[in-house]
Amino acid sequence: MGINLGIAHLRAVVALADHASFTAGANWLQVSQPNLSRTVAEAERRLGVRLFVRTTRSVDLTGDGHEVTAYARRVLLEFDDGLEQIGRFVSGDRGTVTIACLPSIAATFLPPYIVDFRSSHPDVSVHIRDGLRDDVVASVRDGSVDFAVVAASGRANDLMRTTVSTDAFVCALPPNHALAQRTSLLWTDLADQPFVAFGPESSIASHVQLGLESAGVDVGPSVQAHNVAAVAGMTAAGLGITVIPELVVPMMSFANLVYLPIEPTIHRTISVVQLPGRRQSASCTAFLDILVPALNE
Repeated sequence: MGINLGIAHLRAVVALADHASFTAGANWLQVSQPNLSRTVAEAERRLGVRLFVRTTRSVDLTGDGHEVTAYARRVLLEFDDGLEQIGRFVSGDRGTVTIACLPSIAATFLPPYIVDFRSSHPDVSVHIRDGLRDDVVASVRDGSVDFAVVAASGRANDLMRTTVSTDAFVCALPPNHALAQRTSLLWTDLADQPFVAFGPESSIASHVQLGLESAGVDVGPSVQAHNVAAVAGMTAAGLGITVIPELVVPMMSFANLVYLPIEPTIHRTISVVQLPGRRQSASCTAFLDILVPALNE
């Protein structure tokens, strides 16, 4: 059979053991002396043992009282620590923020915001899940992440989107390319040029295709890759030129490419994507306040 003792009983026993006085113990607990006396008596009744020997001059622990008080201290220590952790979670000082995003956003856009957030919330874990656009958006829908940061959310009209930034596109090409000596390019300069393209599942591909179509440009022979490093390596090898967002440029630094503005300039919109009606934790809300200050106003 379980013993039906509450936290109030344990606090009363420990307070009386520490102060050896009903008056002093009651003052420490900020309760009345009769209240403390009743609570201790009830604890003894429920345990079926005497915890204290009471005289007109002193209150002393019995042998059973010493043992019970030692256990009570450990229970109260864990309980109070648990309450503190719960309080820190509710206030946003503890917890986890899980963000889905594109690889380029994870590598270049988000880090400064995470540094800023960690300076004020050092005990909150930030988990980044980078992946392709459709996978990122799907993770918001299934609730496996708190929110996503994407450059395009496709047909995501069921999700709540808030613009946080824009990202201009540039042309990347090898230093020995005939166009590399220019200071800027037009989309029409890309006509018939061998081209290194991103796969259709990439958020980059649709923007580049739109830029080419708007200029009425058909590129030359093309090869296709699915990640930034592969596109950079192929471009550096002379298999073609490519068009990328500026956030991707640092991820291609190993390839020693030249990057030129391309006009008319096109941008991709970077947005925070959330599931409508989802109640965010305090720590998640604190991160969003840094990423999008106006989001919760």
